[in-house]
Parts: sequence; structure tokens; C-alpha cells
Amino acid sequence: MSNPFKALLAPFSLDIGIDLGTANTLVYVKGKGIVINEPSVVAIDPRTRRILSIGLEAKEMMGRAPSNIRVIRPLQDGVISDFDVTQKMLKKFIDKVHSRRFSPFVAPIVVVGVPSGVTYVEKQAVHDAAEDAGAREVHLIEEPKAAAIGSGLPITEPIGSMIVDIGGGTTEISVFSLEGNVVNNSIRIAGDKMDEAIIAYARQKYNLLIGQRMAERAKITIGSAYPLSEEQTITLRGRNLITGLPDAIEVSSVEIREAISPGVETIIEAVRKALDETPPEIIADLMEIGIALAGGGALLQGLPERLAEETKIRVYVSDDPLTAVAKGTGLVLEDLPKYRGVLTDLKRRYR
Repeated sequence: MSNPFKALLAPFSLDIGIDLGTANTLVYVKGKGIVINEPSVVAIDPRTRRILSIGLEAKEMMGRAPSNIRVIRPLQDGVISDFDVTQKMLKKFIDKVHSRRFSPFVAPIVVVGVPSGVTYVEKQAVHDAAEDAGAREVHLIEEPKAAAIGSGLPITEPIGSMIVDIGGGTTEISVFSLEGNVVNNSIRIAGDKMDEAIIAYARQKYNLLIGQRMAERAKITIGSAYPLSEEQTITLRGRNLITGLPDAIEVSSVEIREAISPGVETIIEAVRKALDETPPEIIADLMEIGIALAGGGALLQGLPERLAEETKIRVYVSDDPLTAVAKGTGLVLEDLPKYRGVLTDLKRRYR
């Protein structure tokens, strides 16, 4: 039986969409747009499990925190690795944007993006974390669907469209038509693995131990999937593993490209496999409208050109690819009846 007070107070509720990413969490507020874009990083007291800071402030502590502070990313490869910390992080973000004056009657409706390749148990964990964080109603949507909606692709229409969403933990490759996945391929190779590859390269070639943030900076600044018209350099700073002393070396974009090449090749192969499984009629559609790239990995220099060369299909970066999933969850919130068919229904497991 529905509670009449919820209906009366519903206008006071700020319904939100959440892109719960491995690297960053974005929050979209209905009628306002994206209001939070912060790293999915939490600093905790390891003895008491008390949350000390969340988001950007916590990320600034990475690699710099004393032994009595542990800085963690509660999501790994797109899934929850620490439920308790994730729930607290979600609650903090929800509290930042939502008035609690009428709680518990005016809790928000929440739409959360989840990777398409996660298990039912992992989806249930995300659902429960959002519910425990204070949502009165939780809807899940697969991230590639949200990214496609946020990128303006016509996934509800009888026409084929394709998105490659390269996040921090996962790369999602999906072909859509009439609200459904015609082809779906999810791999746990994305931005984080490229950072790890750069760390390994610096260690093996130069005996230099660098941190994740330095590796990420190198990837963003001079990383590429295709030869650049003018190759660039960057200075990597860290600890020399032979002397134990601080050291710095200059590396070129050619070297960074070599380091991340295995990850790029894996993503390309996954895209080719998805196209191989796509029906001919939809391939014809894709040849007309192209393949959209979303997520932070879409900004890797030369990636659209490399994918276009490998697939013989036009590849383009969607508008503001970093926010595509969050925008998609927001558009779903704005018109739930229209997009109800693209949501993940956990109850189907029991039918």
C-alpha cells in the first residue's frame, strides 16, 4: 500500500541519476543537470572504518597518506569491492544534493548506471547500496545504454546504433536497436589497466617506480593509440629502484604508446568481435551513422582514427564523453515512462 505522504511531498524530492564509476562518480539532479563530479576515492581510518574524506579531497591523499589513514577505491573493474564504504560514499553524495528536511518521506528516486557485464549479485549490491544510502526507489541501467542515451543515439528506435564506452575499470561495447542489446561485449580492460601498463613500463625499462597518478598524467598528456603528427615528451618522477633515491626520466609519446598498446589492441579486438556478431542490416545502419565513443578513454589521442582504420566505419567521440553516462541517467529520470524498457529489472530473476 502506498504512503499518501510520499505522494504529497514528492515535489520536494530531488531525484538523481548516478554514474557510479571506478574512477569517478557523477551525480545528475533532475531539472538541474550534473552537480557532482568527483573521484570514487575514500579515505578511512583502518581501525574504526570511519570515513575521513570522500572524493577529490581523498584522491589528493593517494600515495601521501600516513599509516593511520587508508585511501581506497571501493569500486574495482566497475564493480563494488567494498560494499560498506560504497554505501557510505553514495550516502555522502546523495546528502550533498538532497534536502533531508522531510526524511524519510521525501527520499529521492535514484537511477544508477552499472556495467553490463556484472553479475546479478553485483547488480543487487549496487541496488542495495543506493537503497541503504537513502533512496526510496532505485532503478539500474546498464552503462552502455546510459552512455548511448546521453550521447543522443536512437536506441529506442528501429535503427542500429553502437557505442564503445571506455571507463576506468571496464570497456563496454554495445550495439542497440529497439531498446535492446543486439550485441554486448564487456571487458575489464580500460583506463586503469593502461595506467598499470605505464607503471610496469617505467619499472622494467628505467628501473623507476612511479605512482598511479603520475602514470595517469602521462596517459592523458601524451598517450595515444595512433602516431601523432608531432610526437611529445613528458618527465616521469619517482624512485630509482637501484639507488633508492628520487629520480626523473623523460619519455616520449612513442614509448607511452608502446606501453599501452596491448590494452588498446584488446579494445580494438573486442570492437571487431562485436561487429562480427552484428547482423548485416545493422552493419548497414552503422556505416551511415558511425560508432560513438564515450568515457574517459574516448579522449585518448588517435583512438577514433585507429578504430576507424581497423573497422572501416566512421568513429567519432560523443559530446562531452566524460559525462555521457551521467547525462543518460538524467534523461531517463526526466522521462521514466519512455525509458522504462531500457532499465534492468532485478525481479526478473524470480519470475
